[in-house]
Amino acid sequence: MIYTSKPLTIKQIENLREKGNYTKITIDLTNKTAVIDTPLHTDGEKILLNKGGGQKNIWGGGVNLSTIQFDANAVLNIRPNLDNPSMEIIDPDIRNNFLDLAEYFFKNLA
Repeated sequence: MIYTSKPLTIKQIENLREKGNYTKITIDLTNKTAVIDTPLHTDGEKILLNKGGGQKNIWGGGVNLSTIQFDANAVLNIRPNLDNPSMEIIDPDIRNNFLDLAEYFFKNLA
């Protein structure tokens, strides 16, 4: 598990690749912090909440470390009260913000 507000180092990414091709990303969009590589997105959510994040600003997704494809898909994202009844982040602004931050945290992924 990695908690960060900065891009991952090449070494951290290499360590993630040793565990598999896909890793989960949970991001606090307001605080611009992430928890990476937890078994469940809710594990990352708990950490971000404990660090002062607001639940409505915490969203989940992941990255395929082989193809460098990001997604905004997580059970954590099912939030009918926020007009998001899907595992996919539906709101384009929230989705784009999530994906931009995910790419920032993995900018050393090559």
